[in-house]
Amino acid sequence: MKILFIGDIVGRPGRRAVARWLPALRETHGFDLVAANAENAAGGLGATPEILNELRDLGVRAFTLGNHAWRKKALLSAIDGMTDIVRPVNYPEGLPGRGAMLIPLADGRKVGLVNALGRVYMEPNNCPFAATDKAVAWLRRETPCVLVDIHAEATSEKVAMGWHLDGRVSVVLGTHTHVPTADAWVMPKGTAYITDVGMCGPMHSVIGTNRDIVLNRFLTGLPGRFEVAGGPIQFCAALIELDDTTGRAKRIEHILQRENSSTPQ
Repeated sequence: MKILFIGDIVGRPGRRAVARWLPALRETHGFDLVAANAENAAGGLGATPEILNELRDLGVRAFTLGNHAWRKKALLSAIDGMTDIVRPVNYPEGLPGRGAMLIPLADGRKVGLVNALGRVYMEPNNCPFAATDKAVAWLRRETPCVLVDIHAEATSEKVAMGWHLDGRVSVVLGTHTHVPTADAWVMPKGTAYITDVGMCGPMHSVIGTNRDIVLNRFLTGLPGRFEVAGGPIQFCAALIELDDTTGRAKRIEHILQRENSSTPQ
């Protein structure tokens, strides 16, 4: 089984990056599943049903979210009816949506999908380790192939989640910090891992945001309303190959595509 997981899609530039690079990758690799983190897809904060439909039309089959899951009221009211999106599994019980689900493939196989939210330097929420354990236990009754998106600020928390789940899930993918890490590998018990997949969005930015606004905030301490940057774009994703029978990962490869960025912006 071949899976492509696309890192945080940031606003219109991120969606443009998916439109530019995903079709050729699908043609080359013939993915069984394309999933993406979409929590920044609408103007850099949240997602809307319309934007998710745009990404579906490009071939994205499943979505994860994160700490901006509820930024758009339209998604909050629609998420219960969506069968291809997960929000953090460790949110309090009773909230809309699902933290884990089975994604059926065209040939009858299934992939389990879990979205967990870190607690270090993040808003308060329930324990991501305990909530993920519970979700993984029921997903593995249906399929050996389970993918976990750990949306977290601290690299240590993401690495810890990888070790915690090694051998029990197929893939642990870090998102949220938008900067791709160089540690993609298959762990000793067969779980593919990377600390951060990186973002799809504007290169001449501070993690997707207009760099002048961010620099002014660092230099002066004065607040400023963040906005998605322009300029050349990049596409970040992870390609994973799994053994369908055992769910163990065979390999993981990080993908980074960039436009020519030699022209100053």
